[in-house]
Amino acid sequence: MSFLAIDIGNTRLKWAQYDAARPGARLLAHGAVFIETIDTLAEAEWQALTPPRAMLGCVVAGDAVRRRVEEQLELWDLEPHWVVPGTREAGVVNGYEHPNRLGADRWVALIGARARVLASGPPRPALVVMIGTAATVDAIDAEGRFIGGLILPGFGLMLKALEMGTAGLKVPTGEVVDFPTNTSDALMSGGASAIVGAIERQYRKLLARTGSEPALFMTGGAAVKLAPITDLAFETVDSLIFDGLLRIQAMRNGG
Repeated sequence: MSFLAIDIGNTRLKWAQYDAARPGARLLAHGAVFIETIDTLAEAEWQALTPPRAMLGCVVAGDAVRRRVEEQLELWDLEPHWVVPGTREAGVVNGYEHPNRLGADRWVALIGARARVLASGPPRPALVVMIGTAATVDAIDAEGRFIGGLILPGFGLMLKALEMGTAGLKVPTGEVVDFPTNTSDALMSGGASAIVGAIERQYRKLLARTGSEPALFMTGGAAVKLAPITDLAFETVDSLIFDGLLRIQAMRNGG
């Protein structure tokens, strides 16, 4: 029974088809498109897929985008299902003040991280970092309770704000270095250092709160920029949201 997982972010839609709805399932196909081009999925990227038997997705781009994706899913006789954060799911407890206001992508990524922790050893706390249009730094304790997290601008938003608010400052692509000696590197290094500073601070706070070294997971295309400037051991997991969707679907199926 093949399973389609969909992650609709603010900029891109990412999808993956697996041979089953369970953690560790074999990846059959995957892809990503910009939000502006999702109306061609049924006649392009999805046209050659074996019809999936079930799908589950998370969406942060809004109802209008979700409806456009559902129109593309009419290619198959497939009922769409979307994750709505609640008080608990798949072994993770939602400690947000208003649980349903937590971003679906953050919630699903936490569930994916928890599944990875339990698959690799005894329970331990975890810090989950997603770097996209926005950057989020979310913490779960060893019992699987989400205890809170940060939201800050991603690289693009930081650099755009500087360009808009500073006379004559343009934003070319730079490198992340310790002591930048040109504007391009200074901009990129400043943004990376701001995000890494938030991660390291939350890591220390989670360690102090739980008394255990947290696992640190990073996901998102810009995560690679952070590797040279932090001493923290972390695992880059591009599929973290898909891992969470697989885990949720398996639990809903009784797995």
